[in-house]
Amino acid sequence: MSKAKIAITIDKPILARIDRLVAKQVFSSRSQAIEAAVEEKIERLAHGRLARECAKLDPAFEKALAEEGLSQELDEWPEY
Repeated sequence: MSKAKIAITIDKPILARIDRLVAKQVFSSRSQAIEAAVEEKIERLAHGRLARECAKLDPAFEKALAEEGLSQELDEWPEY
């Protein structure tokens, strides 16, 4: 994967925590620690968005839709 070099400004207490993780060899470098944190945050935001969108669904309608699809496809399922 291609990487890009950037410059960031970070609070000193956060940097100290990152440095402690690097010293404990949890991460091999500051860059790796920050990249992992950013990636995790982006994933959480994506899952949060999915949860918000799912909350908009009407459970009764979704159940009826699923049952309708299952009843139509049931005849096409192979016999076991």
